[in-house]
Amino acid sequence: MLSNTIRRSVASASNKRFMSAITGVQGREIIDSRGNPTVEVDITTSQGTFTASVPSGASTGAYEACELRDGGSRYMGKGVLQAVENVNTVLKDTVMGMDAADQRAIDDAMIAADGTPNKNNVGANAILGISLAASKAGASAAGVPLWKHYANLAGNPNPDVLPVPCFNVINGGEHAGNKLAFQEFFIIPTGAETFSESMAIGCEVFHNLKQVIKKKFGGDATLIGDEGGFAPPCDVESGLDMLMEASEKAGHLDKITVGLDVASSEFKVAGKDAYDLDFKTTGADKDTSMTLSGDEMIAFYKSIIDKYPIVTIEDPFDQDDWENWSKIVAAVGKDVQIVGDDLTVTNPIKIQQAIEEKSANCLLLKVNQIGSISESIDAVKLSKQNGWGVMTSHRSGETEDSYIADLAVGLCTGQIKTGAPCRGERTAKYNQLLRIEAVLGGAAKYPGMGFRTPSWMG
Repeated sequence: MLSNTIRRSVASASNKRFMSAITGVQGREIIDSRGNPTVEVDITTSQGTFTASVPSGASTGAYEACELRDGGSRYMGKGVLQAVENVNTVLKDTVMGMDAADQRAIDDAMIAADGTPNKNNVGANAILGISLAASKAGASAAGVPLWKHYANLAGNPNPDVLPVPCFNVINGGEHAGNKLAFQEFFIIPTGAETFSESMAIGCEVFHNLKQVIKKKFGGDATLIGDEGGFAPPCDVESGLDMLMEASEKAGHLDKITVGLDVASSEFKVAGKDAYDLDFKTTGADKDTSMTLSGDEMIAFYKSIIDKYPIVTIEDPFDQDDWENWSKIVAAVGKDVQIVGDDLTVTNPIKIQQAIEEKSANCLLLKVNQIGSISESIDAVKLSKQNGWGVMTSHRSGETEDSYIADLAVGLCTGQIKTGAPCRGERTAKYNQLLRIEAVLGGAAKYPGMGFRTPSWMG
């Protein structure tokens, strides 16, 4: 708990009263989709109470902002009561009376109250809960939908682009109990004409994939991982083969491309230029031939790019392996999107380094990696201004909150990944996008194969 001295040192809220002045802040501990605690926050203004909840990752980058956990035995150390306490004390004291419509001032005040570069004192999960809830209150104050409010905050004049969904239909890595090293395999309906059509394609391929997997491996192999995808006992190429087979059976082979989230920081061999694709196996059964050097990994990526319609690869190398990141961008980056997640952690400092070193060409936008809406907008604008793509992303530990759907439209990211079309915390985001599409009507645009460069450049 923060000392009274620190609490007294935070900037006091202005005495000026606004129509959307924050009159109440209430944090609580709720449960995420993996059965772990997370932070939820209510912000109250004269217009009502606005609630937001914070996601959490399983495969997390070393440079992400601090997610404050309690430790100890309760919830196996994953409790967030201290973060909630910080919401209800020092951060509440900081934002009370502030204008909910002034997102930047609220976020800056909380960051100053924390006083550390990585939000170690109060926790990024505490700050983000208030930041998200305030954004909803700000949208209400402005009398606009949340996606429009995010667009206004970022200076996007035409928030009319629906994102292309990257459906994570096969789970591996830290998201599943199979032996598969790569964490996510995407079906991407780049050939659809509308977002609604993309959803139909994704759902139909997903159901056909279930039948393909069941026929090959039996019913047990159709159990799902953390993000709703199946977790069959396959390797990388047989997984990709099944995506192709399911797409063909669904009648959509000509309308889909595929993508991968390798999450390779999870299986980098410490101190060596090596990656252990059999990292889940120990003892005598371990296959040492599956440990590849950086150059061998690039050769493998090139071989599957030649064989399958791969258009995006996320985290192909470890978060500190800058040399191999630059090599793969040089080798395939013109035709394939190379997405920085653990490398860039939605942090403008890391993004700038990757821009200078030509180590990626797309940002994975995860607001809980940086800890506030304002900083997330900064990260997106920096990326867009340098010609990068932006993929809005959920986390493996999610809640029913659907704000990332609004963020994807408001910031014109052009692409989103939020799991398979399965599990309520995943479909909540897809359903919100369907609602936004309905509101936009004929003005709604679907970028298709142009997902890397949607119109607004920030």
